[in-house]
Amino acid sequence: MARTVAAAIRGALLAGEPRDKVMAARAVARDWRLGRLVFAFDVAMPPAPARPARPELLAPSRMPKRGRGQSPRGRIALFHALAHIEFVAIDLALDMAGRFGAAMGEGFVADFLSVAADEAMHFALLDRHLRALGSHYGELPAHSGLWDAADETRDDVAARLAVVPMVLEARGLDVTPMTLERVRAGGDETGARILERILDDEIRHVRFGANHFAAVALQRGETAGELWKALVSRHFRGGLKPPFNDSARQAAGLSRDLYAALAC
Repeated sequence: MARTVAAAIRGALLAGEPRDKVMAARAVARDWRLGRLVFAFDVAMPPAPARPARPELLAPSRMPKRGRGQSPRGRIALFHALAHIEFVAIDLALDMAGRFGAAMGEGFVADFLSVAADEAMHFALLDRHLRALGSHYGELPAHSGLWDAADETRDDVAARLAVVPMVLEARGLDVTPMTLERVRAGGDETGARILERILDDEIRHVRFGANHFAAVALQRGETAGELWKALVSRHFRGGLKPPFNDSARQAAGLSRDLYAALAC
């Protein structure tokens, strides 16, 4: 009997070790693309994904300051933080597809499994770069709050889309160009090329979120802008902080009128 897409996604979410999760996420996306998985949701998603023993996860308030990333240790801290973001992003994309795919349809599943594969590739590139710098993922502590957005929005696909791709990933569009410039100015051309690749891919990821969110809003008979503002105000506590990368956000389907009203 052919394996279901839900079972494959659940298996990837429960892969804890970084290499295992990367391989599992890429395999699910590949098997879906090649028609090897049945569109069926016969198992539930786990309440939380498996995690490796390291890095140690700390509350945001306990995270050490990492500076601007110019010293060797500063560069390691920067790329470790980025690797952790991408590692958790694998699970965010997998959970999006597995938790809401039955109601949202095959196109939704295809989009977010492709996101999961991209995030797995980003993580692998960053971890390899960390190793070239004399470190590895897990050596430093990491932020524990990234999964909270998923847990907070586990019962509403609109809220999940509003917060994860349209706020958290969109924030990456704002900060990555400045980080890229600092990395390149420090002579790390390999790191800069990795960040360029991530930025290009994240524009597409945010666009997936914005497009599916607009479709949900239409189905609910609400305007996308008003629904997004209401859901972000309810489910996201961090506030939207400028400066914004308006051109990248526009390319991703986010108009300035949408997010400027919530800027703080």
